[in-house]
Amino acid sequence: MSGASGSGKTTLLRQLKPAIAPYGKRQGAVLYEGRPVEELEKRRAALEIGFVFQSPDAQIVTDRVSSELAFGLENAGVSPEEIRRRVAEMAGFFGIEGWYHKAIEALSGGQRQMLNLASVMVMNPKVLILDEPTSQLDPVSAGNFIGMLEKLNRELGQTILLTEHRQEELFPLADRIGMMELGRLKQALPPKEMAAALLEEQASLSKALPTPAKIAWALGRRTDLPLTMKEGRGFLAALPPSGHKLEKANPPEPEEKILEAKNLFFRYDKDAPDVLRDFSLTLEKGRCLAVLGGNGAGKTTALQVLAGILPPYRGRVKRKTDKIAYLSQNPGFVFLTEALREDFTLACRSEERWRGELERSPFFQKLTPLLERNPMDLSGGELQKAALFKVILTEPDVILLDEPTKGLDPFAKEELGAAFQEWTAQGKCLVLVTHDIEFSARYAHRCAFLFDGGIVSQEAPDLFFTTNQFYTTAACKMSRGILDGAVTGEEVIRCASGADC
Repeated sequence: MSGASGSGKTTLLRQLKPAIAPYGKRQGAVLYEGRPVEELEKRRAALEIGFVFQSPDAQIVTDRVSSELAFGLENAGVSPEEIRRRVAEMAGFFGIEGWYHKAIEALSGGQRQMLNLASVMVMNPKVLILDEPTSQLDPVSAGNFIGMLEKLNRELGQTILLTEHRQEELFPLADRIGMMELGRLKQALPPKEMAAALLEEQASLSKALPTPAKIAWALGRRTDLPLTMKEGRGFLAALPPSGHKLEKANPPEPEEKILEAKNLFFRYDKDAPDVLRDFSLTLEKGRCLAVLGGNGAGKTTALQVLAGILPPYRGRVKRKTDKIAYLSQNPGFVFLTEALREDFTLACRSEERWRGELERSPFFQKLTPLLERNPMDLSGGELQKAALFKVILTEPDVILLDEPTKGLDPFAKEELGAAFQEWTAQGKCLVLVTHDIEFSARYAHRCAFLFDGGIVSQEAPDLFFTTNQFYTTAACKMSRGILDGAVTGEEVIRCASGADC
C-alpha cells in the first residue's frame, strides 16, 4: 500500500486487526474468510491475523529473545511441547539461534524488528500485516528484513499486506500495488502497470517509484519499465554511449565553526562499554551534515551529547551558541497540549508570528487544516512535520534532528529539503541522523559515517556515496561501471541523455 502522509494507510491497516482497530465511527465491512472480522473469536484473530508495527520497540513485551518468541503462543494456550517445536523451527528459519538467549536490550534495531516478525510468524498467521516496518532500520538491516518477507512469501506462500514509503526494494516484489488517496483506494495494479500509470500522470507519488523505472521513463522507455537494479543496469548498458562524463562542482568553502566536539567518550553506565569512543566532529554555520551508520552505532547518543543532554565523561564540546534545538525520533514528546495551535503559541508566545511562518513555508502550510487537532491523532508524517515546525519556531542556530524524514512521503521530503536549503542559507547549522540515503545525497553538504563509536569518514555526498558499496544511492548502484560518479537519478539522466553533465 502506497500513498501520501495522512492518506489513511495506517488507519486502514488497523481496521483489519480487531484488537488494535482505532476508536471512531465506521461504515462498511471488513470480511475475513467471508465473515465480519469483528465477529472472529479473539483467539482465532490473534493467531490468524499477524501485525508488525513501525517501531521495533512498540510490541516487545518481555526482556529476553527466547521468552518473546514464546509469549504469544503461551497466551493462546498452546501446549509446552508445541511451543518448543514451533519456537525452535522459527528461530532456525529466521537465523536467530546466535542471539536466542540474549536480552532484548542487547539487540540492535534491526534484530528487534526481525524478532517482532518471528514472534508474529510463530503463531502461523494466514495474513501478515506490516505498517512501515523498515522506517527505523538502517539500509543493511532493512534489506535483510525485506529479504525475509520475500522468503516468507516465496517459500511459505504467506499473504502479506504492508505500507512503506521506502519502496526501492519492495516495489518489484509485490504482486499488486495499492494507491491510497484522501482515505480512498484510488487503484491497485501490478508493479509495472502502476509505475507507468503514475509516471504518465506525473503524480507526486511517482517520486516514490524505484529509481530504475524513473530513469528509464525519463530516457524514453514507455513499456516494460525496469524495476530492479539488475534490470536497470541492463537498460543503461544497452544505451548508446553518450560520451559525456560527470563533472562535479567544487566543494563549498569552509564556514565559521559553530560547534566543535573533540575526543569525546561516553557510556551509559560506569561498567558498560563505551558508546562513543574518541568521537570528534566540527559543525559549521550554514551547512547541513548527515550522519549515517548502522542501528546501534551510537548516532542518537552522539546527537544528544552534542545537544548537551548527555555529558561525556572525557573530551569536550565547544559551543559558540546556546540556541541549540534537538528533535528526537519520537516527535510526539515535544507536544504539551491537546491542540497544535496551542502548542505553537506556547513555542513562540505569538500566534501572529507562527501563523506568518506557517503561511510562508510550502512544507508547513499543510498543517493549517490540522491546527485544532490533538497531536496524538495525527499520522506519523503529520506529527513529524508539526514537531519540526515547533522546533523552528524557537529560532535556533543549530538544529539537531534524529530521523527527520521518518513517516514523510517523497513529495513532503522534497519540500523538507527545500526548507533545509532555506534554513542553511540563513546561516543555520543542521545535523541530521538518518537512514535516508537518497535524502542525504540531495540535501546534505557533507555526509559522515559513524562506526564503533567514532566518525570514520566525512566527505561531500558525491565522494561519500561513490566510494561506499552498500551505504549508497540506488542511482549509484545502477550506474556504477557504466556512468561512474553519478549519485542521483537526475545525474544519471543528464549523462545518459547526452546533456551537459
